[in-house]
Amino acid sequence: MNAIVALCHFCELHGPRTLFCTEVLHAPLPKGAGDSPGQGEQAEEEEGGIQMSSGICTHSPAEGASTESSSPGPKKSDMCEGCRSLAVGHPGYLSHDKETSIKYVSHQHPSHPQLFSIVRQACVRSLSCEVCPGREGPIFFGDEQHGFVFSHTFFIKDSLARGFQRWYSIITIMMDRIYLINSWPFLLGKIRGIIDELQGKALKVFEAEQFGCPQRAQRMNTAFTPFLHQRNGNAARSLTSLTSDDNLWACLHTSFAWLLKACGSRLTEKLLEGAPTEDTLVQMEKLADLEEESESWDNSEAEEEKASVLPEGAEGRELTKCPTGSSSLSDCESWQPRKLSVFQSLRHMRQVLGASSFRMLAWHVLMGNQVIWKSRDTDLVLSAFEVLRTMLPVGCVRVIPYSSQYEEAYRCNFLGLSPHVQIPTHVLSSEFAVVVEVHTAAPSSLPPAGCEDDQSLSKYEFVVTSGSAVAADRVGPTILNKMEAALTNQNLSVDVVDQCLICLKEEWMNKVKVLFKFTKVDSRPKEDTQKLLSILGASEEDNVKLLKFWMTGLSKTYKSHLMSTVRSPPATEPRN
Repeated sequence: MNAIVALCHFCELHGPRTLFCTEVLHAPLPKGAGDSPGQGEQAEEEEGGIQMSSGICTHSPAEGASTESSSPGPKKSDMCEGCRSLAVGHPGYLSHDKETSIKYVSHQHPSHPQLFSIVRQACVRSLSCEVCPGREGPIFFGDEQHGFVFSHTFFIKDSLARGFQRWYSIITIMMDRIYLINSWPFLLGKIRGIIDELQGKALKVFEAEQFGCPQRAQRMNTAFTPFLHQRNGNAARSLTSLTSDDNLWACLHTSFAWLLKACGSRLTEKLLEGAPTEDTLVQMEKLADLEEESESWDNSEAEEEKASVLPEGAEGRELTKCPTGSSSLSDCESWQPRKLSVFQSLRHMRQVLGASSFRMLAWHVLMGNQVIWKSRDTDLVLSAFEVLRTMLPVGCVRVIPYSSQYEEAYRCNFLGLSPHVQIPTHVLSSEFAVVVEVHTAAPSSLPPAGCEDDQSLSKYEFVVTSGSAVAADRVGPTILNKMEAALTNQNLSVDVVDQCLICLKEEWMNKVKVLFKFTKVDSRPKEDTQKLLSILGASEEDNVKLLKFWMTGLSKTYKSHLMSTVRSPPATEPRN
């Protein structure tokens, strides 16, 4: 976590002072910062003499850390024992987290002048104006320029201080306001634990001193002595003296370093994709429809029994068309391909069919025309549809995996047929349909018996026909050209090509949304629509047809949301 944790004290002679602070260093240490003398090869090997492993942190001095002479902090003449934490010439403390290569450096003041100014201002505000009622507890303040501060003020018992207590605060400073606010519960609990430990140690010392020499009675006896005179020499007591802990600063370094590491580890950044994609919305809608349909079937047991005894024909024939057990109007999510995936990918299909035949097939798929596969091998048909559907949005896919009769184009755009099914003549001659016939290859064209590469496809011949053949020199839709460029690039793996297809579909679905809003919701004239298509880079005929077809794949949620915003009447002013 990019933050600074500091312990501050309100000195009765010098006002608010920073006693001890711990900062995070992601870059190499400043010149002169390193391991303390006497650490030898072991310290050099551990790169700082400290490692955070298994949640255990040890400490060691950091040689060459900023000393009093080079520190931007107050001069020696402006400091008393209560304002000073580390002794003059003390190198400070350094912790090295080997998991992240982050160093945690502790000293009385930050070595960087800008950081010193930020910590100094936060210290003054935390012990003067930015306090909660009772002067003890947590508070949040700050701004964009000087950073945001989580401050927790508290008192430490001192038998020689005015009111028998001294005022301290622990502050956490960082520039990310949201991160700091989200870390409030964690910081409050951990810092409260550090404060309780300090107050517990100081309370034991206070009680021991009061038992040996009660100060209250002594002060009552000298009530008329000027207070400034009687407190001379007693106002400056270090925190180590108040807690009777010589290792206090080393322990605080360990606690502050752990606090920074743990607080940074508990909150991680995640990539948010924003609103759900159209494919996700369509899938959610179809899943809801399936659940509703299953509930209706569960609540009508009598109708199920009646349907089970129906003779062939009518609904019984509808349920026997698909070998997967789904209805003839099953969508892309209600059937699953067999374990044997004959076509592995679009690139594989392009290699098998050939470049020209694949381009014709892909053109018809993108335009929304009906794609008919005739084969005895149902696994071949299912794998082909599984591969081709990746070119379209989920809402544009309507599949009948395998049927014993021809189905009209309005019911499906992917249709699997057995070889003996007759296709109407008007469909064969139509420019809105493409037929892929799979024949058994001649024995002379079969590979040798020992060759098993593509054995599942070597026994087939594929014939792609259509009433409107796509010329090789035809420009075609832009997305088809980009798809073919990705498929022909052998430097791209199959997984990378799949991601390219996803990005291309999202790009063109965004254009579809703009066109739908522009034409269907706003009802703009044709002239404005042509200008919009030119801006979208989709003014060509094939691109316009593709956008209109893909518009049918928009989710009901998106359409209803846009239409509801238009149909809702604006608020009218009341008439006088």
